[in-house]
Amino acid sequence: MAKARKDNKGRALRKGESQRSQDNRYVYTYTNPLGKRGYVYATTLQELREKEEKLIRDQLDGLDLYVAGKADLNFVVDRYMATKNNLASSTYANYRYMYDHFCKDSLGKRKVADIKYSDVLHYYLGLIEGGMKVKTVESLHCVLHPAFDLAVRDEIIRKNPSDGVISEVKKRQGGKQKVQRALTVEQQRELLDYVTDHPLYSGWKPLFTVLLGTGCRIGEICGLRWQDVDLENRVIDINHSMTYFRRGKEAPYTFEYRFEPPKTKAGIRKIPMLDSVYEVLQEMYDDQKKKGFSPLVVDGATGFIFTNKLGNLYKHTAIDHSIRRIVNNHNAEEEVKAKKEHREPIMLPFFSCHTFRHTFCTRFCENETNVKVIQAVMGHADINTTMDIYAEVTEAKKKASMENLSKNLKIF
Repeated sequence: MAKARKDNKGRALRKGESQRSQDNRYVYTYTNPLGKRGYVYATTLQELREKEEKLIRDQLDGLDLYVAGKADLNFVVDRYMATKNNLASSTYANYRYMYDHFCKDSLGKRKVADIKYSDVLHYYLGLIEGGMKVKTVESLHCVLHPAFDLAVRDEIIRKNPSDGVISEVKKRQGGKQKVQRALTVEQQRELLDYVTDHPLYSGWKPLFTVLLGTGCRIGEICGLRWQDVDLENRVIDINHSMTYFRRGKEAPYTFEYRFEPPKTKAGIRKIPMLDSVYEVLQEMYDDQKKKGFSPLVVDGATGFIFTNKLGNLYKHTAIDHSIRRIVNNHNAEEEVKAKKEHREPIMLPFFSCHTFRHTFCTRFCENETNVKVIQAVMGHADINTTMDIYAEVTEAKKKASMENLSKNLKIF
């Protein structure tokens, strides 16, 4: 067995440690993760070992590669996400999912110092060509841009390569992206009439009615409890949201519900009930009082109003799938029915559960001129969100008004 090397004081040296004879300085020799040899120097053995420990910690953290500008984008994003302890758990999970699903095994493997503006631009455009919506790319950008910013602040890179990329993507896409559309009054009425009378879909009427009559986000309604509803004064208190998200960075993943407050103060609000909403909720309350309220407990919360046939909370993806089935069946039946009745069919567009919120906001804007009132009911943190919908509605009303004027004014 080989004898351990010793310093000039007779102390045993560890693997990689040595003492130079010319100046008695201590040296620790190591190989970094890139396979290159490195050296650490110290005047005392104690100082050397402190530096060794720090080196090991830094290597475990990836800091040595990071500082050298040799870390890949995956490391930078992980480092950025580790600083975001103020994010709502659902937002964090969404950011993590977006990055891991679309970026981790492609752009994520490249060294952050080698990524240029054109790389990010081509990457985003490639995602869109593959069918991704610009809005989804923007969600991914919400992770990448600040991660690059962190690397700039840490002086790992000089400029953020993602600066201005989203603006360029939108400019290039122009009018290619689909504009979010609300259901028309006719479509809204047709949908509710169809599910009300259908033996398979009538169970969706209460949920659809409340969504269309409150403009609430899907998580706010899925997590709505009886204690949040004041039937006597006809007011709904929105003070939380129910989210369903993935946990863990690596497979196998687990999924769970999380009961949490709205992301902004504007999300906490009271919404007066429309008559149709009150009638549906009162009927549900009376029915559940007779048959028994939901015993479900999620994240410590109980008393949920809307549960599926298995007694669990709805997932927005399941609602979207059901909407698609309903629209498919309705349109197929409506075409046959309209042909028999010699009229144009009332076709329903394909839409997601978020369309209910957009539809309510559109109806509200059509009947209310006070934008601040609309903002308060919708829970928009940014009034520009409200103004965009209001402007869209106003433009449509202006066009309709001019068409009516053209028909009725016969002086030209």
